[in-house]
Amino acid sequence: MFRFLFTRIAFKSRIGIPVLAVCLSLFIGSCTHTRPSTRINPFTPAASKIRPDQPLPLDPAVTVGKLENGIRYYIRKNADPANRADLRLVINAGSVLEDKNQRGLAHFIEHMAFQGTEHFKKQAIIDYMESIGMEIGSGINASTGIDETVYMLQLPTDEDSHMVTALRILRDWATGITFDPEEIESERKVVIEEWRRGQGAQSRIRDKVLPVILKDSLYARRLPIGTLESLQNFSRDDLLRFYRDWYRPDLMAVIAVGDFDTKLIEKLIHEQFDSVPPTENPRKREQADVPEQNETRFVIATDPEVQTTEVAVYHKFPNRYDWTAGGHRQKIVELLYNAMLNVRFNETARKPDPPFMGASSAEAAYVRPLRTHVLQASVRDTGIGQGLKALLVESDRVARFGFTKTELDRLKTSLMRSLDLMYTNRDSRTSASHAAEMIRSFLTGEPIPGIEFEVALNKRFIPGITLEEVNRVGKNWIEDPDRVVVIAAPQKSDLTVPSVSDLKAVMASAARADIKPYEDTSVKDPLLARIPAGSGVTGTREMEGGLTEWKLANGITVILKPTDFKKDEILFYGFSKGGASLAEDADYIPAKTATTIIANGGAGNFNLIDLQKKLAGKVASVTPLITEYEEAVTGNGSPEDLETLFQLIYLRMTAPRADETFYRILKTQLKQMLENRDANPATVLGDAFNRVLYSGHFRTRPPSVEMLDKMDLAKSLAFYRDRFADAGDFVFIFVGSIDPGVMKPLVETYLGALPDTGRKETWKDRGIRATPRGIIKETVRKGQDPKSTTRIALTGDFSGIYNINERTQYSAAAKILQNRLRDKMRELLGGTYDVGVVDNLTWCPVDSYLLLVNFTSDPARVDELTGALFSEIKSLKETGPTEKEVADIKQALVRSHETELEQNAYWLKRLRISFEAGVHPDASQVLLYPDSVKTVNVESVHDIYKKYYDLENYIKMTLLPEK
Repeated sequence: MFRFLFTRIAFKSRIGIPVLAVCLSLFIGSCTHTRPSTRINPFTPAASKIRPDQPLPLDPAVTVGKLENGIRYYIRKNADPANRADLRLVINAGSVLEDKNQRGLAHFIEHMAFQGTEHFKKQAIIDYMESIGMEIGSGINASTGIDETVYMLQLPTDEDSHMVTALRILRDWATGITFDPEEIESERKVVIEEWRRGQGAQSRIRDKVLPVILKDSLYARRLPIGTLESLQNFSRDDLLRFYRDWYRPDLMAVIAVGDFDTKLIEKLIHEQFDSVPPTENPRKREQADVPEQNETRFVIATDPEVQTTEVAVYHKFPNRYDWTAGGHRQKIVELLYNAMLNVRFNETARKPDPPFMGASSAEAAYVRPLRTHVLQASVRDTGIGQGLKALLVESDRVARFGFTKTELDRLKTSLMRSLDLMYTNRDSRTSASHAAEMIRSFLTGEPIPGIEFEVALNKRFIPGITLEEVNRVGKNWIEDPDRVVVIAAPQKSDLTVPSVSDLKAVMASAARADIKPYEDTSVKDPLLARIPAGSGVTGTREMEGGLTEWKLANGITVILKPTDFKKDEILFYGFSKGGASLAEDADYIPAKTATTIIANGGAGNFNLIDLQKKLAGKVASVTPLITEYEEAVTGNGSPEDLETLFQLIYLRMTAPRADETFYRILKTQLKQMLENRDANPATVLGDAFNRVLYSGHFRTRPPSVEMLDKMDLAKSLAFYRDRFADAGDFVFIFVGSIDPGVMKPLVETYLGALPDTGRKETWKDRGIRATPRGIIKETVRKGQDPKSTTRIALTGDFSGIYNINERTQYSAAAKILQNRLRDKMRELLGGTYDVGVVDNLTWCPVDSYLLLVNFTSDPARVDELTGALFSEIKSLKETGPTEKEVADIKQALVRSHETELEQNAYWLKRLRISFEAGVHPDASQVLLYPDSVKTVNVESVHDIYKKYYDLENYIKMTLLPEK
């Protein structure tokens, strides 16, 4: 629950949902490195000479400037993604600057930026971006934070005119939003629907917790979405006043990163923004404060819709930005502390009768003036006191006795290896990530030293960090007197939540606990005790699109797709047909839970904790899967650690390990989760929808407490072993930085050693169908908020599953419908914040389609909006789309494909689907996609609507609040 309390509290507009989230985990580095890299000079002259008190330098690849009117600009050339540019307009002003009668208006202005500007009337900005193939969300978006507002564009750079127009859009957002009164009233409805969509258990818990954590601070009363009363009653003058006060040159930055000529971009920025006049007598931009409390405070928040019980301790202290080399070094020290404590928490969660189901330690700046060290744990409903005590005892154990040298050595090695990856893949860093760094630099002064300098500096600092330094971090944090203890739990009659006095007693007990030093264990045995003999490649075939196919003597097929997208990444997927469909109903639960249970038991002679320690220094990860229709292994690795990757594949398939302790813990965790599962209205809706969609089929039932009795460790292990006992029909697909000469002996040794029993099998059709017939309407009553969720599904047989052109037409049709519904239900009617359309095709067990439409709204408007939805579908069936709609979608499909072609994950996904379905098992389906887009036209898309949008066969499911 606490992950929903904060961001830097930001709301995304246009397509995203409001986000109130904080990541409470750190990258620990299960992938580490035991020897110095041969690819990186560990020092650069600047990094080796910089003094601790000196600020970090600016990356020479970044151009930073300031116009005479005060506007800052940041420019960097970057070729990932190719032929694209990412632009940002950053306003150093967010909701915390709102006056009392302006609550929610910083965010509202962001909405108005898309509803008409000086040079782009009404929705002309959206229309233009779509005409060049950029979609709402990925190509054009914005977010309002509590401290800042950011506008985002991504556009193609194949024509200079695109950049000229995009910068004009940024200029208009900065100075030329028109605030048309009619558009304000129209958008008022949309923003209220965004507010409505955000209501629920998470927001109610947030509203109880924030005023305590941010006590006596304006931050607690200025969330970006505002209040319903303010959104309903603000005036245009209130809106204009915020725009005039805070959208001004001295609070603005323009950021441009992409595949372009930097000199040209700098010239265009001057042309667009030099003429912006400076603001006379600007209002002072005050920095809101979070006063220190110097005491422990408590929040006990319960809610009937909360599904999990969580406890957290927030240690608060002022955020004093230190961007010197010494400050950077201290950040590494703090990261090591949190990472090592998280490893200990992970070990504790896997002990018999653990005090929590999972726990974490993290440090973050949620709002600018505040840093917080958070200890958080998910616990059983009845385990709040036990979980709180465990958090305090474990952090106190470190404060008293410190970490061990072996713990620190492993984590240092992890960081050093992660630096290798950063450096090797430095040319694959996306323009969006560069832009995010520049945003932080403008807003907080965070330096932009560049990956080369940062890697060298870290490699200089990490070896010299001592245990004493790391141990001191936690001690200083937990001794800080300003802290808040937060409990979030379900509200139900049979659960008594501890009182404040109970929690104080637990904390006193933790302080008196007889704590022993932590004993670390090391793992010396090799990953594999014996290297298998393997078998050779018996056949080689070169395939279209740069693919190579190897046939092994044991029957395995290996597909290689070398790429240069990332220099240190190899992804893979290996599969065979069968899966849980081959289990009888009596053993279905053990079959479906087999990989969760067995994978978490470790592999070979190693339990999971020991396996993680053993893999320190290796970038290699393998996960087994048993889906309904196949068994598989998937993962990733570095070319440098390729042999470890193959050893893990071999172990996962031939030496599964059942861990009785973990099995008992898992059943306890599942019982806790399932007991409160139906508290969430969205879960209840999803279960009801799936019941109707799959006609109540036995194998599609939602999980329940009763199903836990069907779990069986021995049966899961037996099923797992059976599914991976015959690898002769497996297909392994490898994509990435592949050298076939290096790969071949490893493939022959490890994949060639996998067993082949000669068993011929495929999946079994158990009668699962997502194609119910007729019109099915159902209403679900759950929840207390004044909102509804409507889900509509059109289903049926899809005759063109093996025809790439028809699949492309189907995708285009769904995107056109999405845009139509957005324009009608959001922009015209103001009835919803967002309409989602998902188009899904499947060939297993039958060739079928599922078109899913979702939207939230005022319960009183469900029938009106549903009628509008079906009216648009009917119109498309009768008259088809317009030429412009088709042209825009074709552009979007091509532009999306251009960037996807440079991603290893995309190639792996498309090749996997192709081989699984038996649809031209080579690269042709990927390479021919642009040709298939050319076949899209008004008539072909109209045919899709007529053929598949069957209004005599659909499901309509509506979630309404309880009466």
